[in-house]
Amino acid sequence: MRTLGASLAAIEPGRVTVEMPVGPALTQQPGLAHGGAIGAIAEAAGACAALSLLPEAFEVTTVEYKINFVRPAIGSHLRARASVVRAGRTVSSVRVEVESGEGDRFSACAILQATFLAVAPSDAIASARIE
Repeated sequence: MRTLGASLAAIEPGRVTVEMPVGPALTQQPGLAHGGAIGAIAEAAGACAALSLLPEAFEVTTVEYKINFVRPAIGSHLRARASVVRAGRTVSSVRVEVESGEGDRFSACAILQATFLAVAPSDAIASARIE
């Protein structure tokens, strides 16, 4: 997320907000935020929200996600607000609303639904050794 300039703006159990400035490197014609950048912060916010409900030392990995772009992403900033819909022992479902805008004027531009898998510390070590 550092490469994109995104940062964690708020976190509480099951809820996370990620914000990102939209500069020329992240835009497409005619200056709108690129869908890949929108998807990246939405997925990151969702993963952090799922992770916020797991024990320390756990990680998450994305199982799948679907994103709907509901309007052009106009403005100098993106904001992704993630909320866990259901947290299971191993799989969590998360919904993310991404807004674009600037100042105090933001509008929804995308909605992401994602599923994340909890990865225990020993699982992460085992999978790293497979490579």
